[in-house]
Amino acid sequence: MSDRLPLVVPILGESITEAIVGRWLKQVGDFVQMDETVVELETDKVTVEVNAPSNGVLESIDFSQGKTAKIGDILGTLTPNKTQDPDKTQGNTPPSPVQSKKIQPAMKDTKDKPVIETNRLEKRVPLSQLRLRIAERLKEAQNTAAILTTFNEVDLSNVQSLRQRYKEAFEKKHGVKLGLTSFFVKAAVQALQEIPLLNSQIDGNDIIHKHYYDIGIAVASAQGLVVPILRDADQLDYAGIEKALVDFSERSKTNKLTMQDLSGGTFTITNGGVFGSLLSTPILNPPQSGILGLHKIQDRPVAINGRVEIRPMMYVALSYDHRLIDGKDAVTFLVLIKDFLENPGKSLLGL
Repeated sequence: MSDRLPLVVPILGESITEAIVGRWLKQVGDFVQMDETVVELETDKVTVEVNAPSNGVLESIDFSQGKTAKIGDILGTLTPNKTQDPDKTQGNTPPSPVQSKKIQPAMKDTKDKPVIETNRLEKRVPLSQLRLRIAERLKEAQNTAAILTTFNEVDLSNVQSLRQRYKEAFEKKHGVKLGLTSFFVKAAVQALQEIPLLNSQIDGNDIIHKHYYDIGIAVASAQGLVVPILRDADQLDYAGIEKALVDFSERSKTNKLTMQDLSGGTFTITNGGVFGSLLSTPILNPPQSGILGLHKIQDRPVAINGRVEIRPMMYVALSYDHRLIDGKDAVTFLVLIKDFLENPGKSLLGL
């Protein structure tokens, strides 16, 4: 045992003391290389990879998939400096494959031979820790907050014109594309400065007023919805916001977002429009008091100065905690968002 190296549960992040063992990417007896991922751990926010400390062979698995492990626990052991015939290596086959349940085919009586009607399969898989935590938090929000949603629509003609005019110069100077989300982040920050209660939260019988703007940006990952935080968004320019968004997107695809990336946040923006959603009622991200929902941009006929014109329109939705936010403030918030986006020059001039 003395020559074996332990695979230890690492420090997972602030206030996180345990994780659920996810996939074992190697079986006992498999050869692994130094820094190769051997097992994945699932916390309530991210997936953490545990890598091999040396070349060697996986000798034991002490925590199977689905078990809870604490920081410092030994998940398994590795015997270093051993080699193995690659043809006998099982590669990425997990030790505990999900079993399929086969339903017996139904038999039908006939005068001739019995006839098999169906051969159907079912498969049972456990919910990931991340999905369980998402479900818990969303249900908590519905049970605790008095969630109400108000709507408006935005004409994005001027924003699109601005982007079209300067997109090449912007990308050449900053090395990143000028997207739409940065405009919405800027609009949200200005609206939050005008309606500060939407940047606050209820804590027992108190209101916590937050004088900083950490905006959560909902991102779809392979494990589910994650919300990395854009820190001090009021201090970022458009290029800074766009670079942060690209970084979030790339790291979410490779499970590289950290607990620090996902912790905190004073307000959230979620964009169902990237999947084609035309309208939705987003659920609060507790303990926040507001969430802005963006949707698909769609050309629609609208009345402009007594004439019908085709404009790129987007429905926007604000879900808010009615225990803290009155309807007037919520509606005003969306009107401010609308005004910023339909008149982006006013903001640039400090008007």
